[in-house]
Amino acid sequence: MDKNSLQKLKLILQGISARLTDEMDYFEGMTGEFKSGVKVFPLSCLPDGEELKISFEGRNITVKPDEIPDLISGYAAPYEKVSIRYKSRGELLVIEADGKNVSMKTKALEEAKDDTIKSHADTGIVTGRSYLIRPGKADRLLKAIGIMADNGKIKNDMIRKYNQIDHFVELVEPMLKDLTKDRSELKVVDCACGKSYLSFVLNYYLKEVMKINCRFTGIDISEGVIRSSRKIAEELNYRNMEFITGDIRTLLYQDERGAAIQPDLVISLHACDVATDFALAYGIRNRARGIIAVPCCHSELLNQYSYKPFEDIIKHGVFKARLADVLTDGLRCMILEAFGYSVSAVEYVSPLDTPKNLLIRSVLTGRFNSGKYEACINMAKMLDSEPMLIKETAKMHK
Repeated sequence: MDKNSLQKLKLILQGISARLTDEMDYFEGMTGEFKSGVKVFPLSCLPDGEELKISFEGRNITVKPDEIPDLISGYAAPYEKVSIRYKSRGELLVIEADGKNVSMKTKALEEAKDDTIKSHADTGIVTGRSYLIRPGKADRLLKAIGIMADNGKIKNDMIRKYNQIDHFVELVEPMLKDLTKDRSELKVVDCACGKSYLSFVLNYYLKEVMKINCRFTGIDISEGVIRSSRKIAEELNYRNMEFITGDIRTLLYQDERGAAIQPDLVISLHACDVATDFALAYGIRNRARGIIAVPCCHSELLNQYSYKPFEDIIKHGVFKARLADVLTDGLRCMILEAFGYSVSAVEYVSPLDTPKNLLIRSVLTGRFNSGKYEACINMAKMLDSEPMLIKETAKMHK
């Protein structure tokens, strides 16, 4: 290969090297073919922690990402034609070089264009609605988290769960786009993550559909569900995900050196009763740029509150329970607003799928407002109650 082509190839490989440094967690492998006449010599490159294992011409070596440009362009020098395929999650780059030209194509983006042109006839349909996490596209993910059977069909007993997580993604997608402005990577924490359905689905959608780099941390007090989540992440080769056994009431979000950093997004799906309050408090304590929660169960306030003007209404248990749901989540929204968050609350799925169908979205837009927080305390006193989120946040502003 001539000197000019080798220089062009090396420039492209320098870009690949930079990507590898930033996206090692998403890198799946690189293969190559080096041709001389009718002979073809294969190259393989696989991730090995923060380094790369390369096999070529009977040699096996371990290198750092910044060594790739010199190494592979050096390998290419004696050959007439070189083809390299770089695969990361959701993307495939194809580099071709010979004595006349050097080119790079992004296969995944070309496929995405074709998908855009196609009609919704190609979209996965279950129970009459179109899905973002689509059968046929996300089968590996859906099977790994137990929603899809081996025959490629959504399991009957998982349709409701599938509806919930897919519509969750639909509702938060605009927020995800806003949070990624001026960010090279989105840092997400799943509080009381349980089986981590939501994290796995959001990870897939962010990286493979929206093409957004992301890093997930799942936290749960149960070692069993953490082990299960780690196993699924390993099965899916999602190396940008970590799962921690811990108490979200005390943990801070930290970088690899142990320094506290600000998460971009804190999420919580159906954390039971006051676990939702612990998740919201975790987001507030760490000054998360965004907090999203779908509450579940509201027994704490139900067992505490009373309100004399309504005593003839709430003497009926069903009315007292329904009002407790509204008051609990209403107070949660008030407290988020007091800590500088802009808040919206919406129904995110049909009540037929689950009665716990409220989605609270909040984005950090301001500072702590002592007057608003005092209003939260006064509201709790009026209800003769002490909600967990007030107890958890009482010292955060002092």
